[in-house]
Amino acid sequence: MGKNKKKAPKTGRANSPIKVTNNVHFTNQVNHVNHHKDYLPPSGRGMRTVPSEGALAYMERQKIVLWKQPITTLYYCILEVFYLLFETVRAILQYRKSVFLFGIFLSGFFYLYYTPGSHQVHIVPLEKQIRWCLYWIGLGILSSIGFGTGLHTFLIYLGPHIAQVTLAAYECNSLDFPNYPDEIECPQSLTAEMGAITIWSIINKVRIEALMWGAGTALGELPPYFVARGARLSGESPDDEDYKEFLALQQAEQKLGQGETNVSIYDRIKIYMEKIVKRTGFFGILLFASIPNPLFDFAGITCGHFLIPFWTFFGATLIGKAIMKAHLQMFIVIVVFSQHHVETILSYFERIPYIGPLSKTLLTDFFNKQKEKFHRRPGTHIEQQTAIFSHFITFIVSGMIILFLVSILNSLAQKYHKRCCDAKKGK
Repeated sequence: MGKNKKKAPKTGRANSPIKVTNNVHFTNQVNHVNHHKDYLPPSGRGMRTVPSEGALAYMERQKIVLWKQPITTLYYCILEVFYLLFETVRAILQYRKSVFLFGIFLSGFFYLYYTPGSHQVHIVPLEKQIRWCLYWIGLGILSSIGFGTGLHTFLIYLGPHIAQVTLAAYECNSLDFPNYPDEIECPQSLTAEMGAITIWSIINKVRIEALMWGAGTALGELPPYFVARGARLSGESPDDEDYKEFLALQQAEQKLGQGETNVSIYDRIKIYMEKIVKRTGFFGILLFASIPNPLFDFAGITCGHFLIPFWTFFGATLIGKAIMKAHLQMFIVIVVFSQHHVETILSYFERIPYIGPLSKTLLTDFFNKQKEKFHRRPGTHIEQQTAIFSHFITFIVSGMIILFLVSILNSLAQKYHKRCCDAKKGK
């Protein structure tokens, strides 16, 4: 009887896990290790995470820069500019009464401005002063706006301006410049104000432009504050590098609290600054705003993220930057470029091995040419002589301005790309 039974072929496969008994299906658990000798458990090596749609869009957005996609970058930048203009006009039209009253005031101002009369004696100096203040406020905004990518206008404009006034004050032995601030030149009349030149008198001469520049830098610190505050209130993470770095800093702070030591010194400094701002509030913000601090953007982000009141943040920032920091910078520049200090600095340059004598010659030639300009008479023209140091300064300034403009174009183009991606998500 057993001889008539057919043997199942040895195929190397596991038997079917399903048995049929009384038309009811039962599934048996299969042990692949026992049924097949070639079976290997999954290792997970062939698996990889797939980036989310937002991550892919972010990676694509980082490639929209002038040196990689110039046409796309310029196209998106132009579209973003038109979009911002349209949104600005639409926002203005929502306040029609205020716009109407402002239009009446502006019309009256232009009427007085263009109508001849005795009042022009007061309007012309007022216009000159307003333009001068707005000029330095604008430079201050450009210096701090952009989360660290701003134009360093103190090194390019305000610092050299204070240095030029200081050199002219000691060269002319007077601060009564006839065409100041348009031109800085020595007075020609013998009745000009003469007297001892002090650091405080030079500070009084350049105080307005320094204070206006400081106020502009305070205004430029508002974008980081509003970005972080809006993200905290909405619960969304904005596509901003500094804010993402701030969130990463929060994780580093947690690791530091757990006893981990693999936190860099740079991150430790930012964490320390953040703790001071959170604990001391107004006075902590005032402290960090009063000193030259490249990390102050994180103070603005910290204040916005932890919902510190606006006037607490802006008031401390304005006092610190426009009053304390401005006077500190004025004092340093004036002391460095005072007559006896310039001579001391040039003597130190001469001691540098190899390049010392050449450096002193170039700097001395540069300062002498600046002093010649202070003594020129009205209507005379001083021949512009080429100087290596002057060309070097011009090259550095031009490079910084170009980099700043490129960063603005890239930022506008990437913002428009993110706007398009957000619109697709909303559909």
